[in-house]
Amino acid sequence: MMKILDLLNTKRFFLSDGGLETYMIFDKGYDLPCFSAAVLLDCEPGRRDLTAYYEKYIDIARQTGRGFIIDAPTWRAGTAWAGPLGQTVMEVMDTNARAVAFVSAIRDQHADKTLPIIVNGLVGPAGDAYAPDVALAPQDALLIHAPQIHALGRAGVDMISAMTLTHSGEAIGIVQAAQEVDVPVVIAFTLETDGHLPSGQSLGDAIAEVDAATVGGPIYYMINCAHPDHFRDILDADAAWTKRIGGVRANASRMSHAELDEAEELDAGNPVELGQLSADLLSYLPNIRVLGGCCGTDHRHVACIAGHHHAQSAA
Repeated sequence: MMKILDLLNTKRFFLSDGGLETYMIFDKGYDLPCFSAAVLLDCEPGRRDLTAYYEKYIDIARQTGRGFIIDAPTWRAGTAWAGPLGQTVMEVMDTNARAVAFVSAIRDQHADKTLPIIVNGLVGPAGDAYAPDVALAPQDALLIHAPQIHALGRAGVDMISAMTLTHSGEAIGIVQAAQEVDVPVVIAFTLETDGHLPSGQSLGDAIAEVDAATVGGPIYYMINCAHPDHFRDILDADAAWTKRIGGVRANASRMSHAELDEAEELDAGNPVELGQLSADLLSYLPNIRVLGGCCGTDHRHVACIAGHHHAQSAA
């Protein structure tokens, strides 16, 4: 396993991908039950389109001198989604193993000394990230998420990232599950248009609560599935919690989560604008090492993000 902490503690900048699920639904025409991209592993066209999707981002990383974090398509492959997907728990666990093997093979084909690629096991919330109706206590979250996190760890991921989390209790349980298998873990909270978590908690308080409950367990925190305009004003470059943020995967759309949930057409926003806004975040978030996109973004947005950061670094 890659010495992930050593790699991320360098000044190297890493890219992630964009909005995999929205791209596959709106651009490629797939029907993803429960928004699960993991089902693409079950057919040859799906595997082919996944490979082409990841390779676009790897090319951007290579051209701009960045590293790349390749996500296993497992955001909706936890045990909470086994029933809705019509699968058994064992089938879902097998999906996680196959997903890690799939992206690991892509990593092995493209990674070299100038292009480090980190294999990331993706974990999503047990409920609806856009309209959460249940707040999990840490112990309940641990029990729900541990099977998937253990499966990802056994499959050999370099790290685990829990994306689009809506409240601190679920984040705590996920960190504790990752600590059980000694896999580095990242926590990414989603924010509403007022810069708060869907639970109403402030981002700073959520980070402080998770750190206190897990002895600073996450290697860093992220913000995802929110437009920079929704959270830029809450950031304080001098605050301790702000220094814990190591990555941002923003939406290009300024829509609220409720509006996005009802949208029948994709709002891809402005890739060039998102690139500039993401680069501007570096002045608020001094420890950012990872930038990418989320819902509605694709390789165009990430190319603009990489280009703006490259120009800013060279200045």
